[in-house]
Amino acid sequence: MNIDRNSTIADVYADPLGRDIIEKLLLQTGISAFWIRNPLVFRLRLKYFGWFFGKDFVDSLVELMNNSPDAPPVLDGPTPVTWWKRAVFYQVYPRSFADSNDDGIGDLPGILEKLPYLEDLGIDCVWLSPIFASPNKDMGYDISDYRSIMTEMGTVDDLRRLIAACHERGMRIILDLVANHTSDEHPWFQDALANPEGEHGDYYFLRDGDAETLPNNWTSFFSGPAWRRIGDKWVLHLFTPEQLDLNWQNPAVRREVADIVKFWLAEGIDGFRLDVINYISKREGLPNGNAIVGKLLGFTGIEHYFHGPHLHEYLAELRREGFTRSGVEPGQEAVGADASPVMIGETPGAGVEVGRLLTSPQRSEMDLIFSFDHLETSGHVRWDDYAYDLNFLKRYYIDYQSRLSSDDWMSLFFENHDNPRMISKVNPDPRFRTQLGKTLATILLTMRGTPFIFQGQEIGAINQAFPDETALRDVESLNILKAEGPGAWKKVLAGSRDHARVPMRWNRSENWGFTKGTPWIKAYDDSVGYSVAAQEHNPDSVLRYYRDLIQLRHSHPALSMGSIRFIDQKVKNYFAWFREQDGERWFIEVNLSGRPLRRRNRELPLTIVVGTTKERSAVMEPYEALVCKVS
Repeated sequence: MNIDRNSTIADVYADPLGRDIIEKLLLQTGISAFWIRNPLVFRLRLKYFGWFFGKDFVDSLVELMNNSPDAPPVLDGPTPVTWWKRAVFYQVYPRSFADSNDDGIGDLPGILEKLPYLEDLGIDCVWLSPIFASPNKDMGYDISDYRSIMTEMGTVDDLRRLIAACHERGMRIILDLVANHTSDEHPWFQDALANPEGEHGDYYFLRDGDAETLPNNWTSFFSGPAWRRIGDKWVLHLFTPEQLDLNWQNPAVRREVADIVKFWLAEGIDGFRLDVINYISKREGLPNGNAIVGKLLGFTGIEHYFHGPHLHEYLAELRREGFTRSGVEPGQEAVGADASPVMIGETPGAGVEVGRLLTSPQRSEMDLIFSFDHLETSGHVRWDDYAYDLNFLKRYYIDYQSRLSSDDWMSLFFENHDNPRMISKVNPDPRFRTQLGKTLATILLTMRGTPFIFQGQEIGAINQAFPDETALRDVESLNILKAEGPGAWKKVLAGSRDHARVPMRWNRSENWGFTKGTPWIKAYDDSVGYSVAAQEHNPDSVLRYYRDLIQLRHSHPALSMGSIRFIDQKVKNYFAWFREQDGERWFIEVNLSGRPLRRRNRELPLTIVVGTTKERSAVMEPYEALVCKVS
């Protein structure tokens, strides 16, 4: 469909990118979809929105949508089976997982020592956050050498030993690749500065201009303008001033990234998670962002790169040139030698429809994406101090799953290295910590999709009571405090990434068994019973519950590859669904609240296999969760 200024809101909503944009704006503002979907608004023409947003916004929207591909067809057939659809992934934040040499920083040998723990948990694939050489202005997400290992993490030989040990256990391993930007210490950038007209001069966005006039009004995700002045040049950085954006329009940059992927695949890596990969295509000319959109979304200019004009072209090329092992038959599934190593994208701003575009097997781009629209309820952002309503999560999953084709797939996660702990967001009352941890595990491990566990989630990790800013290490949080002053402390405490980055709690010894040295960041949760040692032999613990669920998921393909059907969708605080495959049926039900709830569907012939209680009484306990076999 061709979109122009005379197109209606209904026309925009019928387009995959257009629908995602509308739903993102609704989510950010907290406005009900009713106000968009009603016939009166649906008939409004785009040009009238120029009165509020400005003509440039309408023109940008029209250009965005006309550069976007059509939605892939919705298929209704068998779901193709791949290893990563049946797998359970585990994200390791290496700096905080296990320290083998007691320098206070986690490392690769430490991860190697803990592999038996991950194997016992039932993990199929280990994902490591950045381990490449870096000056650590953003904890490894500023890479200075893609083919070397960060000194404090170990060596290339350490990584080779870790890869081999994973493969010996039948586990795969993937790495984080940050390819939207590099560190300012990367040799490419150093050469670009020294010789702007040379080989690497066009690897980045270097712009001439006087020192007082910024090239455009884009803002950084880490506060302030997205431009840094170096000598007589302006340089684009969407994140810290030391993280400089690569110019993917340059074919040489795309070849470099594909070569990096192939380099590590040759070492046996099974794929990559690609950091903010949907930001790689910027609109030509880098035009100013719309001020109203910037105010609504919090970042000015984002409409010019969150779904850039060449995004799909670049990803398809990277799949073809980087994520394809030569000499391996397509469809071969072998640990360390897959024909198409898994390609997972972090895609902030992408919704269901763009997710389908990015991951449809018919388009040969990525396999999975991380979309973040479920991490905050409508009208909220990560920095808001509020109670997360799990009914929002229920509606999100019902909507998302209902729009997937039989060959579509989604990633399942609540936590990662960039977000606070979900238990604390939902209900910080310590009485519910274990029960709520199990409820979240039930949703994560029985939903249709690929589950990702973030370290510590499996033992019920919660947010930290950081005393003041000296306890923080997160550059994003520190920048907010610097820009807004002490009054922003409550905001930072609600959303700091450091909540997820404190050391893993292995036992009750000093520093939780993470290190005998001084940890790079201190943990402030001193609760009893929430360490690996305290939980691994406790049959009622969160850890044992995760192990039981993962084992059940592995033993019964219906819980991973089976169809999903939700029931009682309108009933508040009650979330229930069936999983079915080849005649095997499972029923899962959850109380989403911290209050007792009347039991529904008591007439079903069910046998409880895993759950937070042993019988289906007339009343569900607070945060009760059951996984039942249908007789």
